[in-house]
Amino acid sequence: MRRPTCIALIPARAGSKRVPGKNVRPLAGHPLLAYTIAAAQQSGIFDAMMVSTDSPEIAAIAAHYGAEAPFLRPAALAGDLSPDIEWLEYTLRRLGGDGRQYDAFAILRPTSPFRSAETIRRAWHRFVADGAADSLRAVEKCKQHPGKMWVIRGRDGRRMTPLLPFLLGDQPWHSNPTQALPEVYVQNASLEIAWTRVVLEGRTIAGETVIPFPTQGHEGFDINQPEDLRLAEELLATGRACLPRIDAPPYQERRAA
Repeated sequence: MRRPTCIALIPARAGSKRVPGKNVRPLAGHPLLAYTIAAAQQSGIFDAMMVSTDSPEIAAIAAHYGAEAPFLRPAALAGDLSPDIEWLEYTLRRLGGDGRQYDAFAILRPTSPFRSAETIRRAWHRFVADGAADSLRAVEKCKQHPGKMWVIRGRDGRRMTPLLPFLLGDQPWHSNPTQALPEVYVQNASLEIAWTRVVLEGRTIAGETVIPFPTQGHEGFDINQPEDLRLAEELLATGRACLPRIDAPPYQERRAA
């Protein structure tokens, strides 16, 4: 049986507001982007690794660490509110127009630096072994149960209703002990894998049948706020987390002569 081909797609636009330049913020001597490229390289899974970016500088960083960025993402697909399906469909169709078709793709976000090559291999083997799923998505158990969450309504904010109006027996979820409620998981930024047809034929990322991939330890750690970067440095300093090995020298920003 032919092994499915797969491309690693690493989204790294330049315009983050909460953590400016977060995809290339330095951590342990290298930009964050470098650790995702290294993990993808070392996994041995991918037929190609591509960084999707709107920034020539980020494209240069990608090339330095061994990934390709054969074209820049259009500005219209790189805004704060641009959904992933837009750049993903654009990328796969453009690659296809160049004769580069892949059976599957993985989205690996640079803001999860502790995701390892072993993490990716474990997810890939689970995905291809299933045979019937459209996609796989990394998840972790919710720290705050959504059954205890409320939505404040009305212009004056004087009323609220439960986010999840479910019953356990004859009582709403919010009136039951958390320990009695079903386990609930939230997606994290570590990885997603899907068949390319899910995007090109259905214009979705997940499709209808999704495999859960519970991450372990700090695999799903996501740098999304300034304090997350400080926590990442602390996890490294105390030995509670480790980064993928990088063999390339640190990237030096190119300066005009």
